[in-house]
Amino acid sequence: MESSSQSPRIVVVGAGIIGASIAFHLSRRPVRLTVLDRAEPGSGASSHSFAWINASAGKEPASYHDLNRRSVDMWDRFARSLAADVGLRWGGELRWATTPAEAEELRAAVAVLQRRGHHSRLLSEAECQALEPGLRLDRFVLGALSPNDAQVDPARAIRACLGQVRARGGTVEAHTEVKGFRLDGSPPRVTAVQTDKGELPCDLVVLAAGVEATRLAGLLGMHLPQQRSPGVVVRTDPQPPVLKRLAVLNAPAPDTEQPGIHICQRSDGTVIIGEGSQERLASNDSQTHADALLARAVGYLPALAAARALPLPVGYRPMPLDGYPVLGLSKAVPNVYLAVTHSGVTLAPLVGEYTAIEILDGVSVDLLAPYRVERFGR
Repeated sequence: MESSSQSPRIVVVGAGIIGASIAFHLSRRPVRLTVLDRAEPGSGASSHSFAWINASAGKEPASYHDLNRRSVDMWDRFARSLAADVGLRWGGELRWATTPAEAEELRAAVAVLQRRGHHSRLLSEAECQALEPGLRLDRFVLGALSPNDAQVDPARAIRACLGQVRARGGTVEAHTEVKGFRLDGSPPRVTAVQTDKGELPCDLVVLAAGVEATRLAGLLGMHLPQQRSPGVVVRTDPQPPVLKRLAVLNAPAPDTEQPGIHICQRSDGTVIIGEGSQERLASNDSQTHADALLARAVGYLPALAAARALPLPVGYRPMPLDGYPVLGLSKAVPNVYLAVTHSGVTLAPLVGEYTAIEILDGVSVDLLAPYRVERFGR
């Protein structure tokens, strides 16, 4: 951003984990900052997130893996800079195969990660059991540990980010819906954000509004297509520690009719259970389904036998059409920065830091070059 006698007025639209991280990183520099959210901060996709921090699951091609890996490595420093307990828990992710064919796939996946510099490794049944003595291993053939993986409480991280924004003079306005933008000049530039509570003059806008970003980009004549990506997670009431060392447990499918489940435990004792991959489309948020997922979790972690399942409503995850992030300034409206991505919890530190560099230092970060919105045309 060009320098001026006054610090720039920046409006960040969206206060999920991505918008909050961007706002936090911007607030560390001389800016006049306003963060808007149409509901409560963190109440959108971030509130439905399993919040697994990883570069080990489904991160292809290698360049996208490297983006995620770099952000994983930034999480510890990011959490410390927030000066608050955000529930960050390292310990890695464990999974295992139950058939010889699955074991060969697991060997191949671990080999790929090792070639990329992960110290992921294969484990025997005895090694898995020693890692988590309370784990019931069913039909075990081969295990694998990704020790760099972690989990975090996204609600705490968002609160910490926005608390820092306020402490540095920024404003956070919840329950404020963006209705449009005032545009001037050629090429057009946004001079004000129009909300249901009035206009906010600005020098730059960051669209970090998740699924809502597609509509907002359309108001500016930009094409930001997204997939429809519903997801469901189940929470339990707080429990004593059931995972003693691991951050995430990835349990195999019980049969060909059902996917596997993934389990983690927040620092407040709440256990989070998801089904299938993080990208799996799921919309059954019934109590019956929640109880069934918990019953499957009890099969692997008997200590959960007394837990109660608390289903959450279906959440809709931001998912650009090709599955990869949209990050960067628009060429069509040069003072609009787009920040929309799946795996927002993993990528939050990197996206926040690099977005601040691109906006405030006026440079293009090479690592973000493949993720500009112009790849979708129009």
